[in-house]
Formats: sequence, structure tokens, C-alpha cells
Amino acid sequence: MKTLDKVNSLLRHIKYVQENCAFLGLKLISLGQEEFGKTLIANGQIHDNSKWKGVEWDHLESNDPLLHEAVLQHSRTNSHHPEYWGNIHMMPSIYIAEMVCDWKARSTEFGTDVRIWIRDRATDRFGFQMTDEVGIQIERYLDLLLDKPF
Repeated sequence: MKTLDKVNSLLRHIKYVQENCAFLGLKLISLGQEEFGKTLIANGQIHDNSKWKGVEWDHLESNDPLLHEAVLQHSRTNSHHPEYWGNIHMMPSIYIAEMVCDWKARSTEFGTDVRIWIRDRATDRFGFQMTDEVGIQIERYLDLLLDKPF
């Protein structure tokens, strides 16, 4: 991938996450969770900064032989990834909220339904059910973040 394409792709992703964090953060503030909402908005402002340099910049591309190492580096150094905490059940709520904003951004980028991806892929990948504490939190943040279907 050319540098210009990579920069544009990363900027677009970060912009979507920032918008999602701001939207959800403001909703949470309006519900009386002022510190939580403000912190989520602040987290969105620094989301994925590690992708701008090092192994992540050099190797986060689909056919790169060091992609696996770059993904490990990213997920182990960014607190909005379950791998950072060892598993999703250890994640503080603020990072679950940021993770949901990140997942929503990726679904926008790929033109997919985030709820279907969570149900069909994320629950198995990260070892949770929508009926456990983590799943309930994810559902709550999704309900606040997404428009209601007609």
C-alpha cells in the first residue's frame, strides 16, 4: 500500500472512532456519567496513535509476512483491545466502550453490520456471551451509539 493510501485509511479510521467516541461520550454525559463520557471522548482523540510508527506502520497490511507480529504489537499495547488485558472479561468499562466505538468504525469502513459481526464472530473470538456482564455492556453501548431500526 502506498504511503498516501495508508495515511488516508488510517486518518479515516481514527476520524470514525473519534466521532463514535464523541457521540457516545456526549450521550453518556447527558445521562449523568460526566467523567466517563469525557474520558471516552479523550480516549477517542488518541485512538490508535501507535499505528503511525514502527512495526505497526511498516507491517499492518493484509499480505505482509510480519502482519501477525504487527497485530500482536498493536493489541498488546492498546487498552481498547481485549488482548491488552488478557481477556475481555478483565477490561474496564471505559475501554469496552472505546472498543465498541472501534468496532462500529470498522463496520462502517467495511460496509457491514456491527451487531451481526459481534454475534457471529466477536463472541467466539473473545469468549463472551451477549447475556454475560461484558455482553450486556456492549449491548448498552451499541444501543446508545446506533440508530434504532424502523
